[in-house]
Amino acid sequence: MNIRNVVLAAVAVMLCASQVWAQTPIRFGFPIPLTGEIPKVGESSKFAAEMLREQVNAGGGLEVGGKKYPLEFIYEDNESKPESAVNVTLKLINRDEVVGIIGPQSSRQAIPAGGVADENETPMITPWSTNPDATHDRPWVFRAAFLDPFQAPVAANFAARQFTAKTAAVLYEVSNDYSKGLADNFTQVWAKMNGAKSVLAVESHGPKDQDFSAQLTKIIGLKPDFIFLPENYSFVALIVPQARDLGYKGPFMGSDAWGSAELMNLCGNDCKGQFFSTHYAAAGAKGATREFIDQYQKKYGYVPDDVAALTWDAVNIMLKAIQQGGKVEPDVRKMRKLIRDNLARLSNFEGITGNMRFDDQGDPIKCAVVVEIADDGQFTAVESVCPQ
Repeated sequence: MNIRNVVLAAVAVMLCASQVWAQTPIRFGFPIPLTGEIPKVGESSKFAAEMLREQVNAGGGLEVGGKKYPLEFIYEDNESKPESAVNVTLKLINRDEVVGIIGPQSSRQAIPAGGVADENETPMITPWSTNPDATHDRPWVFRAAFLDPFQAPVAANFAARQFTAKTAAVLYEVSNDYSKGLADNFTQVWAKMNGAKSVLAVESHGPKDQDFSAQLTKIIGLKPDFIFLPENYSFVALIVPQARDLGYKGPFMGSDAWGSAELMNLCGNDCKGQFFSTHYAAAGAKGATREFIDQYQKKYGYVPDDVAALTWDAVNIMLKAIQQGGKVEPDVRKMRKLIRDNLARLSNFEGITGNMRFDDQGDPIKCAVVVEIADDGQFTAVESVCPQ
């Protein structure tokens, strides 16, 4: 073989290697609750992520630095348990060598999983967690949702106006960081607004409780103007009907964990006419948000909830950070750092759950929406509240 042929062969090998590398997938891990207390949350997360992955890969992959890379998503069931969230997050980081983690969703799982991601220097975005501890002093952990210290006054101020309320009662799940944290935030805000005695009762329950008659009997006997329920949808569907059976005719004010597509299937007429604060409203949505809703509904047969929309935004935030980095590092540790650094530099993002800018803790500053559950079961926006 002459020198010319050797050179051509070498060039061919280099081109082939470049083409193969350009097809190396960018791998993300999703530690989500596919079973356990909130399986619909896991389903919504996976459905939204898969829809986005399929769209990107149908176009040849994610374009980074002039090359296109296919996306690979690995889903692990955290069983709605903190310890399982830690275990599967470690598995995704060490076994699967993902470059980023998207999830967990609930604060109860996101807080311990965030500690694992931060310790292992792997960028993580939790789409749905609102408890500040998930990201606090963790430079590798970010989120796509607003925080409970913002959500609590949104709920309190709306309830005060809507119900002409001066007194409130609170019921929450004691082992859930989200539920307890938001209950504490709300109680402080309401007491500051109306005086310490305006919070007539703060009752709690365990993670496996099904009967809430003792707590509700006490609350109903005190005759609060409304009951604040910072609960996952699965508990809401038990508590609200039980309160009605016990004779409570007053209103409930809920929080973003009410916003599952499964809520109305479980709660039915008892939840109609109630209000909750959340991240977006499907009814009346426009633009990119409407496109997302229509595509999701056509593909999966139901309207996407806030978890699905936030997961869509979280994945896109991660992809934007990669594209801003301008390259894909073959070394997974270098790639993780590249993503983290660009996530930290991301000052603004226009998502389907609203425009957001990020603070130094990796938390978005964004608007909240208060929705009413209409007679047809749709979550209809009543007002939008934005940070000052």
